[in-house]
Amino acid sequence: MTALQSLPIEEEFERNPELKKEDLQYLRDWCSKQEHLPKISDNQLILFLHSNYFRLEACKISIENYYTCRTHVPEFFSNRDPIGSKEIRSAMNTLLVIPLEGKTKEGYHVTYSRLIDTDPERFIYNDGMRYWNMIADLWLHINGTSPGHVLVADITGVQMVHALKISPVGVKKYLYYLQEAMPVRIKGLHFLNTTPVMDFILGLMKPFMKKELMDVLYLHKNTESLAQHLPLDILPVEAGGKAAPMKECYSKVTKFVEENRNYFLDEENTMRVDESRRLGKAKSATDLFGIEGSFKKLDID
Repeated sequence: MTALQSLPIEEEFERNPELKKEDLQYLRDWCSKQEHLPKISDNQLILFLHSNYFRLEACKISIENYYTCRTHVPEFFSNRDPIGSKEIRSAMNTLLVIPLEGKTKEGYHVTYSRLIDTDPERFIYNDGMRYWNMIADLWLHINGTSPGHVLVADITGVQMVHALKISPVGVKKYLYYLQEAMPVRIKGLHFLNTTPVMDFILGLMKPFMKKELMDVLYLHKNTESLAQHLPLDILPVEAGGKAAPMKECYSKVTKFVEENRNYFLDEENTMRVDESRRLGKAKSATDLFGIEGSFKKLDID
């Protein structure tokens, strides 16, 4: 299988007038001196520059967070073989994650997700987040920078039994990655078809959300209020839109992930930090997230 192709660098410079060759070279030089970091492609460096609005110091922090997080959070970033991993196969049969073809009026890309198997026994939070990241990784690798990303989580079928299977530690780790490491500009986080169970889920999330993410968080009991933020036509038919039915979307996304199996196998072997080569003290998950045992007595209002 041939390597998955990234967007040509020339197109990124055309898209982003603020992108400067000297900034890209600065990051190349900086990365080369960080012996614990893997070899990072120009496309990936451009994603970090763009997501940090071309601020070099902020960009360096994101790069460090990104690769360190992916190394020390195996529950989200390891064992991602879409064919050989039974956990990923189960997640693919439980959760639908679709990068929609339509965009918002601002040109933001939209990702829609929801349960397609609502049996709580089949829902594993960590595996669901691992699969969501797989879709996001492929999209970014192929499409490069975007003016912004909007995330729509359809809560249809989510019960309290599902919510009780979400750990505060898992939520903390994922929100850390989303806010401090993932090279995207989050312009909207929408929860659709919300029910009272959403209050419990928000109780898990809010302690770990920065103001910037809180400011773009929206709850919608139905699509009426969501229509103020994005064209409903781009949603699947079952969600009130005019895009392809979910079954068709599922088949397309599943095939896409399976065809790019080699990407995930290679990524896990190459895109990690080598703590033995880090200058100073090696980092661990505890350094990033604190002692997990401290969450055992966390009360949720």
